[in-house]
Amino acid sequence: MHQPDYRDNSGIMQMPWVFLHAIKDYYDMPWMLQRHQGLKATFNITPPLISQLKLYYEMPHLHDKFLNLWIQDLHDLNQTDRNWMIKLCKSTPFDTMVAPLKSYVALYQKNNYENYELFDMQVLFILSWCGAYLRSENSVINMLIKKGQNYIQEDKQLLLRELSVFIQTIFDYYTKLHNEDVISISTTPLNHPILPLLMDMNNALEANPSTHVPKHHVCLEEDARLQVKKAKELFIDTFGFVPQGFWPAEGAVDTKSVALLKECGIKWIATDESILFKSLGNNDRSSLYSPYNYNGICMGFRDHGLSDLIGFTYRYWDAHKAADHFMGLLGPINNANTDNTVFVILDGENAWEFFKNNAFDFFDALYSKIQNTPWCHAVHMDNVSKLEAKPLSTLACGSWIHGEFNTWVGHKEKTRAWELIYLTKRDYEHHKPSLENETIARISDHFLAAECSDWFWWYGDDHYTEFGEEFDTLFRVHLISIYDLMKITPPAELFKPILENVTSQNFWLSPQSSISPSTNGIHDSFFEWIGSGVVDESKLFSTMDRVRGPVRKILYGQDDFNVYFAFAADMAKLCTCDSLRIIIEPLNFDQMIELQASKKIHFEVTLAEVNIEIACGTWLEMRIDKSSIKVNDIELRFEFYEGDIVVQSLPGFGELAMSLNTDYSENWFV
Repeated sequence: MHQPDYRDNSGIMQMPWVFLHAIKDYYDMPWMLQRHQGLKATFNITPPLISQLKLYYEMPHLHDKFLNLWIQDLHDLNQTDRNWMIKLCKSTPFDTMVAPLKSYVALYQKNNYENYELFDMQVLFILSWCGAYLRSENSVINMLIKKGQNYIQEDKQLLLRELSVFIQTIFDYYTKLHNEDVISISTTPLNHPILPLLMDMNNALEANPSTHVPKHHVCLEEDARLQVKKAKELFIDTFGFVPQGFWPAEGAVDTKSVALLKECGIKWIATDESILFKSLGNNDRSSLYSPYNYNGICMGFRDHGLSDLIGFTYRYWDAHKAADHFMGLLGPINNANTDNTVFVILDGENAWEFFKNNAFDFFDALYSKIQNTPWCHAVHMDNVSKLEAKPLSTLACGSWIHGEFNTWVGHKEKTRAWELIYLTKRDYEHHKPSLENETIARISDHFLAAECSDWFWWYGDDHYTEFGEEFDTLFRVHLISIYDLMKITPPAELFKPILENVTSQNFWLSPQSSISPSTNGIHDSFFEWIGSGVVDESKLFSTMDRVRGPVRKILYGQDDFNVYFAFAADMAKLCTCDSLRIIIEPLNFDQMIELQASKKIHFEVTLAEVNIEIACGTWLEMRIDKSSIKVNDIELRFEFYEGDIVVQSLPGFGELAMSLNTDYSENWFV
C-alpha cells in the first residue's frame, strides 16, 4: 500500500488519491481477507501513505486541494479550478466504477456542465470510489447511492464527515488484525526511495551496463540511513510495535542497502524472482519456492507470473474461473514439494478499480478456494521468517522490474531529475555550516521527499499519466523549497518543467485510413499498413509495471470487408506461446486458438460463427471477416499463453474499441 507525497511546501495535498484509495481499498483489502477464517497475509504500508492518511482524520478539506474545492459553492470556483474538478471527476475507470451508477454515466459523457450537473457529478465521483465494505455496511453511503441525483450541500457535508470518521478506523483495524495474528504489517523506507541508487548510483550500471547515469553523482548514504530510521519511528508511533519486515521500495536491493536494513533491526525483506535468478546464475523456477537467508536476513522472492495474473489479467475473467485457474497453477508447485512456499506480492490498491465490484467477487472466490484446499495454507511473512531458510551466498542488485533500475534512471528526464538533486545537495553542503538546526531538519525533509521513487517513475517515456505535470511540479517544489529555506535564489533550471509534452498519443494512435494488407505473416511491405492504428506496448502507461511479454507493438485497421491486426514481437519469445485467446465483446466471443508458433503457420478457422485467418512468420498477422460480425462496435482483447500461464494480455490499457462503420474520409488528403 503506497502513495507518493502529494503535499506542496504549504503542506496541502495537491491530488486526492490517498483519500480515494482510503475509502475504497485500505480497509477493504484486510476486511476481505478477515472474512475467511484461518487465512493470513502481509500488508506493507509505506510512510508517505501513513502520514498523509492521518491528515484526513479531522477537517479533511483543509488539507486537500481537491476536497477544499469540492466542498465549495460552485459559483466561487474560477474556470481553472472548475476544469480541474471536471478532469478529476472524469478520471474514474468507466466500465467498473462509473457504469454501475446510472446518473454518473449520463454526466460522465457530457462536455459542458450546468452547476447542478457538476454538483451531482462531484458527489457521484466520491461515491464511485467507496469500496465494497462501505457499500455493504454503511447506511449513509447506501442512502446517497440510492438517491442518485439532485444532491444538496448537506449531502456533501454528511458524506465528507462520514468518510472522515471511517478513515480514522483504518490503522486501528490493521493493528487489531496483527494482534490476532491474521496479518503481519511491514513498511518501506520513509519516502519510498530506491535505496541502492541512494547508496551508490553505480548500482544502476551493475544491474544493466548500458544504463546512462548522471556523470557527477553524489553518494546519498546518509539520506538512505535517515529514510530507514524515520520510517521505523513513524511505524512504531502508528501501530505501537516494531516492524519485523520491510518491502524495499520497488523491491530494489543491493548488498549495502540490505546490510543497512539488517543493521537497523529488520528481520526480513522481499523482492522479485529476477533478483534470485541473477544471484543464483540460473532461471530454475524450483529454486523460487523457499525463503532464503542472506547474511542473517530472511528474504522472500515473489513469483512474478502468479502475481501479475492477479494484478493485470484476472480483471477480465469471471471471478470463479480466475480463482480456479490460480489454484490450478499452485497444484503442480505443491506436487513437486509439499513444503514449498510461494510468494505472491503485488500492488495493494491500484489494480482493483479495474475489477468488477472492486475485486470483492474475485477475492471471495479465491479465499474460499484456499480455505477449502487441504494442501494449501496461507501464511504471512512474520511466519515465513521463522521457517528454515536456504542459504544465499551472493545477492545481485536490481529491482522487481526486469532486475534493473532503468525505470528510475537512464532516460534523459529521469537523469535530469537526479542531476537537480545533486546540484541542490552540493549547494546545501556549502551553506550548511551557517544554517540553524531547525532549518537543517526542514531541508532534510525536503531532500528525503525529493528522493521518492515515484517522481522518476513518471519521467521518461515508459509510463504515462494525465497528471504528469502535477508530479513534475511537486518534485521541483521540494528542491525550490530547500533554496528558499537557505534564503538563496533557486537556480532557474528548477523552474523549467522536466517532463516533456507526453500524451497517450505516444503509445496509441488511432487508424487514419482504410487498409487492406495481405495476411501472410510476413512484414514485407511498409505501405500495406500506412494509416493503421498503432498501440506501442513498449511505451504503454500502466499503474504498475510487469514483465514485458513478447509483443512490442500492435498494428490494426480495417476495410469494407475485414478487420486486420499485426503483432510485432520478439519472435523467439512468441514461438514459446502455444495458444492465443481472443475475446470480442459484445459478441460474447471468447475462444482459444492453438498456435504452432515454433514453425511458420497459416490457417483459417471459424469459431462461434466468426471467421478468422492467422499467419505467423516474421510477425503474427490476423484477419477477421466483418460479415461474421453482426454489430457495429466491438471491443477486443488478446491473451498469449504458455500452457496455463498468460504471458501477455493485449492491449495493456484494457480493451481495444473499434467502430466497424468508421468513415476515414475526413483524413483524406492530396
